[in-house]
Amino acid sequence: MKILTTGSAGFIGSAFIRLLTSKGISAIVVDNLDYAADLKRLDLAKGKFKFYKADIRDLKKIDTIFKKEKPDAVVNFAAQSHVDRSIKEPFIFTDTNIRGVQVLLETGKKYGLERFVHISTDEVYGDIEHGEFVETTPLNPSSPYSASKASADLLVNSYKRTFNLPAIIVRPSNNYGPWQYPEKLIPLAVLKILRGEKIPVYAQGKNVREWLYVEDSAAGILEILERGKLGEVYNLGSGQEKQNIEVVRAILAILKADESRIEFVKDRPGHDIRYKLNSQKIQREIGWQAKVGFEEGITKTVEWCVANKDWLLGKWKKISWLYK
Repeated sequence: MKILTTGSAGFIGSAFIRLLTSKGISAIVVDNLDYAADLKRLDLAKGKFKFYKADIRDLKKIDTIFKKEKPDAVVNFAAQSHVDRSIKEPFIFTDTNIRGVQVLLETGKKYGLERFVHISTDEVYGDIEHGEFVETTPLNPSSPYSASKASADLLVNSYKRTFNLPAIIVRPSNNYGPWQYPEKLIPLAVLKILRGEKIPVYAQGKNVREWLYVEDSAAGILEILERGKLGEVYNLGSGQEKQNIEVVRAILAILKADESRIEFVKDRPGHDIRYKLNSQKIQREIGWQAKVGFEEGITKTVEWCVANKDWLLGKWKKISWLYK
């Protein structure tokens, strides 16, 4: 298959490209190189992919790329993805995450794709105090970000039904690992310690997330691309739940810093209390399962952040306004 990916200078997409190219699979990367993108993430794959700078909202450019490259499959990672930013700047989220996806769907329909894999999020389900989300759980998003992603899922479903577009939706849990942009909890916590500042933790840090190491996530997405059933939705989770405060304490322990570095701050509006995916479907149908445990993953991630502190520190100017 000739694979075109969007948003692959971003965090999860770049891990996917590194995986593809390590297996000798070439790819076409489309990315608009916005604030959270960085081609340095793709240094290990240099010379093994073709790159186009383009925004998925630009129908003319996307059409030109599809016409030239004639991809067999598309994996869409492109999205605005930070909840805090969506609360302060919601319009860019609806524009990118809904209209941009529709551009890809229309173009994919026009050029007869064999597979369209759309990367969604567990946040489309809203939150759940007890139990787990299954793929048929009704969507109940809480933030402008998750609402825009849920809307995109519904668009994908509509193109599957109305136009027989061969699409698959993937809903991963919270990804973490090397190269994550430091507006997200784990790299932000490390960045704050490196800067000698306190780590902001919402409320009492009791919100629970399911943590999935990014390389496991990329492997699961590739398995779905190759073997997933068309028209289906797949949850992609690790089964490893942690409260935010537990995550921060793990980071402090690795860096030998004490809990005086934590600053509890006013809670995020509409903050989801807990996410938990049931991932039995992908385990049963495809055989994928997360391999990296949280202790191993968080240690590798923090060590990477420290070793690449200049990269992290260089991003601070772009995100400091979110934490004032």
